Amino acid sequence: MNCPKCDSAEYHKDGIVKNKQRYRCKGCDYRYTVKKRSPRVPEEKKRFAVQLYLEGLGFRAIGRVLKVSPASVMNWIRLYARKLETLKSPCKPIVIEMDEMHSYIGQKKNTVGSGLLLIDWKSGYSALSLAAEEPKRE
Repeated sequence: MNCPKCDSAEYHKDGIVKNKQRYRCKGCDYRYTVKKRSPRVPEEKKRFAVQLYLEGLGFRAIGRVLKVSPASVMNWIRLYARKLETLKSPCKPIVIEMDEMHSYIGQKKNTVGSGLLLIDWKSGYSALSLAAEEPKRE
């Protein structure tokens, strides 16, 4: 624990203020208290939680996997949702071309689906879910 003013490691106890230990720096006589904070969760872990959520896992399951509380996971998801709101464009997208669309309603043919989740790691909050389907090979 170093002095916040001069970064000196030389200090001694200087009483208690509002139930917190106060210290005095021996180098610059600055008085300070130390705020104890919980360790911060890395951004990669938060992004991974969002990725798992987009893959279909619930808050509790993600919390168990990442060893954090489900409330934290929910707060991270809400934070990313708010960030995505700012990315919305006022103009409406135009569909230029749709190709390779198949419909098998009422038929025995089936497709095998595969999905891919894309997240822009540089900005940290752009998320896009892309799904592709391939015909089932017989």
